[in-house]
Amino acid sequence: MIQASAPGKLYIAGEYAVLEPGHPAILVALEQYITVRLKETNNLGTIRSSLTNNFPILWTRKQGKFFIDQRENPFAYVAEAVTTTEKYIQELGKKLTFFNIEIDSDLDNKDGRKYGLGSSGAVTVATIKALLKFYRVAFTHETVYKLAAITHLAINSNGSFGDLAASTYGGWIAYSCFDRDWLAKELTKHSLLEILEMEWPLLSIQPLEAPEDLELLIGWTGSPASTTHLVDLLNDEKAEIKETYQVFLKKSKQIVSQIITAFQEQNLSAIQHGIRENRALLQKLGSSSRVHIETSALFELCEIAEDYMGAAKSSGAGGGDCGIVLINKTKDHFELFKEWKNAGITHLPLAVHHEKLPVSIK
Repeated sequence: MIQASAPGKLYIAGEYAVLEPGHPAILVALEQYITVRLKETNNLGTIRSSLTNNFPILWTRKQGKFFIDQRENPFAYVAEAVTTTEKYIQELGKKLTFFNIEIDSDLDNKDGRKYGLGSSGAVTVATIKALLKFYRVAFTHETVYKLAAITHLAINSNGSFGDLAASTYGGWIAYSCFDRDWLAKELTKHSLLEILEMEWPLLSIQPLEAPEDLELLIGWTGSPASTTHLVDLLNDEKAEIKETYQVFLKKSKQIVSQIITAFQEQNLSAIQHGIRENRALLQKLGSSSRVHIETSALFELCEIAEDYMGAAKSSGAGGGDCGIVLINKTKDHFELFKEWKNAGITHLPLAVHHEKLPVSIK
């Protein structure tokens, strides 16, 4: 039995702007995981998951490729991760075999509702790591991230792939996305072995160290949101708010760059200042478009936290899910959590996940 896990994530700053290549964001990986287990079989394999009541779904190969009848497939990210990774494995000259896949997730509450911690990214990363271990292929963080990004590109993801970076590298990271158009073209001309060795234009993944006095608090509104839907809405709006959007991109890059510098300087007050500026910028983007980023529950979450000297904002695409608070570790948060509870907001007591040997891509 081979096993691999990948953590969930939250965006700290730079949302929406990070969709544009070269525009930075800050993310954090959390100690809440998706775990993938593989066990070798003959001729056929199955996938089962706690997310689908452990009902097994059969898979086989057609023309040498991983295949599930799409009428029975709730595992699109897993299937594409297997397809991409096994193509790489075949290029390494290794023979493919069959296996059963088991998936367990901590990224939902007991009722099966998502917290918004990036389950599609975590399951992709965990699947790739498990496969590389299964086929006894040595790998780096960079290899896993790039295979995961190629996987999501193949599924036509409209995200920034920042969740993949956080789930791969762990800890706090500064991230900016590569040029998707470049990668799409290169994939038609080169092998995966060649693509993985290339420097990807504009891609940056840089580990950050949080100040010792910084504490991350996470509040969950209980209302799930679809990142894909919200990003689609913004993409539909870009032409109509072109000038406003360009100003937003410029200001986001400036604010997030200042927060990154504040992390490097271990300056909590400067980080908090940047978080508040980023919140105001996202509020402005929401009011100038049809994208409902800061819901009433997220507004309440943030305002309560601000009353207790915490710098708060929505996390990710907004529209529900989680809000984050960066606050001084020496503060007592009992009254803050009490007010959150009275407002219907759940405190998620999640710690930061740290991977071994973080590596930069520049």
